[in-house]
Amino acid sequence: MKNKVHFIACLIVGLLFINAGLNKFFNYLPPPTDMPEDAMKMFMGMMQISWLMPLIAVVEITGGILFIIKKFRALGAVILSPVLAGIMLTHLTVLPSGLPIAVVILGIYIWVIVENREKYLAMVKKRQ
Repeated sequence: MKNKVHFIACLIVGLLFINAGLNKFFNYLPPPTDMPEDAMKMFMGMMQISWLMPLIAVVEITGGILFIIKKFRALGAVILSPVLAGIMLTHLTVLPSGLPIAVVILGIYIWVIVENREKYLAMVKKRQ
C-alpha cells in the first residue's frame, strides 16, 4: 500500500512539473489576473532574461519525467532541487497564497529524498 501511495504522490508531483515546463513553451494556461505587484515585477524580470524560462522549462520537464520513473526518481529529485527552492522562496516572499501546495510538494520531495538516502550517501562516502 505504501508503495502505491508513494508512486501516486510522485506521479502527481512529476506531472505538475511536466505541465509547468510545457506551459513555459506553449503558454496554454492563462496567467493569473490577481497577482501581487511584487510577483509581477519578479516574473517580468525573469522574462527579460531570454534563456532563463526555456532552461527552467527543460529542467522541469526532465526532472518531472525522471521523478515519475522509480529507477531514476533520486536523479529527478536532484534535478528538481533548484526549481523547488525557487518555488518555496517565491511563495514564502511574494506569493504566500500558493504556499500550502508548495509545502505539500516539498513534503513529497523530502519523502523521496529520505527513501533514496542510500543513493545519495554513496556519493559522499569517503572511499578507502
